[in-house]
Amino acid sequence: MRYLITHRTEYEYSEIVSCSHNEARLLPRSSPSQICHAASIRVVPEPIDYSERADFFGNRAAYFFIGEPHKRFCVVATSEVEVIAARQMDFSNLMQWESARDCLTDSPDALQYALDSPYVERSEQLAAYAQPSFSRERPLIDAVNDLMRRIHVEFTYDPGFTTLATPLSEVMSHRRGVCQDFAHLAIGCLRSMGLAARYVSGYIETLPAPGCEKLIGADASHAWFSVHVPEHGWMDFDPTNNQVPSERHIVLAWGRDYGDVAPLKGVIFGGGEHELDVSVDVRAIVASS
Repeated sequence: MRYLITHRTEYEYSEIVSCSHNEARLLPRSSPSQICHAASIRVVPEPIDYSERADFFGNRAAYFFIGEPHKRFCVVATSEVEVIAARQMDFSNLMQWESARDCLTDSPDALQYALDSPYVERSEQLAAYAQPSFSRERPLIDAVNDLMRRIHVEFTYDPGFTTLATPLSEVMSHRRGVCQDFAHLAIGCLRSMGLAARYVSGYIETLPAPGCEKLIGADASHAWFSVHVPEHGWMDFDPTNNQVPSERHIVLAWGRDYGDVAPLKGVIFGGGEHELDVSVDVRAIVASS
């Protein structure tokens, strides 16, 4: 399936911003199961310096400097991405979760995803929540799928409850959050069990109700997680929707947690208070043969 994606972010400031340094991860990455045919970022005011590079995790990162005083700042990322096929292995893999944990040291790249990160710290509380899914000698993929299902059933999607500063302990206590929180929660559970898990940012195509037209900008950024399966690679799970991602999930970037893949961040001089408006549109344009 091929998609045209438009991601628009606009800030309105109460006072003049004299200049700003910015970093964006809004350019989808390519992989064996996803091809980014085209991607570009348009910035207003126009930056006086702009560059792109691959970051530590292989994500496409854009850096730009705005030197013109402004009270409005707009970034529009447009990309055309083809998701080739379901990118996941099936559930016939019977490797026990203990075996995956014990041989993690054989995978240096995966090992970094088993450690604490700024937004996700291992804890006894997270291990205790994960434990019912990780019974003795249970196949890894089966156990992770059960953990995903439990998070989906036992936690309420509530866009107004959390912020970036909300700790996982509070998400656990209130059983509420958004896709970012549910991805962090699952990652924390898996790491607390000694496994490697990473955070994935991207988009998911949403479908309108039968008989209704899809509204422009009605989509949103999305987040899910991957678990490392030794000798096979990474397998994605989406706890917000209780599904294994496939053709409708488009990957932007991955890292240890949200902090590694934030769509847009930077440093501004001035600005005062601000209002933020974000819209995302994901359109299927060509069905792959």
